[in-house]
Amino acid sequence: MHNIKIGSRNIGEGRPCFIIAEAGSNHNRKLDLAFQLIDIAKESGADAVKFQSFKADKHYPKIKSNKPGKSSYEITKNKELPEEWIPKLSRYCKERDILFMSSVFYDEAVDILNPYVSVFKIASSEMTHYPLIQYAHGTGKPLIISTGMADLSEVNGLVDMLEGLKMNKPKNYVLLHCTVSYPADFADANLRAIEVMRKRYDVPIGISDHTRDPLVVPVAAVALGANLIEKHFTISNSLPGADHSYALEPDELKNMVKAVRDAELALGSGKKKAAGVEIKLKRYLRRAIFAVKDIAAGQALSAENIDILRSADKKGGLDPKEYFNIIGKKTKRSIKAYAPIRKEFL
Repeated sequence: MHNIKIGSRNIGEGRPCFIIAEAGSNHNRKLDLAFQLIDIAKESGADAVKFQSFKADKHYPKIKSNKPGKSSYEITKNKELPEEWIPKLSRYCKERDILFMSSVFYDEAVDILNPYVSVFKIASSEMTHYPLIQYAHGTGKPLIISTGMADLSEVNGLVDMLEGLKMNKPKNYVLLHCTVSYPADFADANLRAIEVMRKRYDVPIGISDHTRDPLVVPVAAVALGANLIEKHFTISNSLPGADHSYALEPDELKNMVKAVRDAELALGSGKKKAAGVEIKLKRYLRRAIFAVKDIAAGQALSAENIDILRSADKKGGLDPKEYFNIIGKKTKRSIKAYAPIRKEFL
């Protein structure tokens, strides 16, 4: 796998999973709320906090809807991240020592964010927006690209396009498996796609998770080898706005990060060996062959005079796997009852 670097962090095989706390548009266009979201992300232990940089003018045509309620254009307009916030959010993230990120949805957002970010995020909706992806790629900074709503042929096309770009870092990107549903059901998560993508593409693979549960998908994804996890969060599910209801609340986000780190510890190195804590217990729990009666010199060993027992002090007693090899053998010396049977006694 070709590892990449985001900020000071290396992402890929053998590295801790990179965790993005997705604030998105849950700032509700209130700067103090955005700062609070950064605080929550930092306190959770996440590696980065991410917002979204979109413009209604670049998203939808200005056509009034015939349906009741606000149009998609109006809804998007009310969720925009003010451009003048970018330096302030970036500066506050530096003060809190957490990486600042924002998804880009149009070329100008790349230009606005470029002085303040070390990576660009491309949302699933923009996965086939090759002009935008190439523009962001042209900065030379790594890309994180979600692949929700895509089949393997579309991801292949994306990768072929990226590999064809004549840049000095052709593999400077991460691909995220994603299910675009808010919230997504476990049945639609299809986490084994992570394994398929890991085998097929020589880049870090992660997941952008939209399930409501804070633990199941992130932990399972780590077990399947995910190198990056992105998860929406909010200050409260009761706040108004489309993305608050399914996002994690502060304690849930903190629990998710802890569960991911605990899962990484539990996965271990993959080398089958006795753990350090087992060495002492092995002495007590493993058995040895003992005499259960006084055995005279020259007497044959049998099921009547030996048995396989536990003891903290085996004194060199033979391992139980030697039991059938010593049945019928005669002793060279007398052995007291409940003394271990040692090799030199036979």
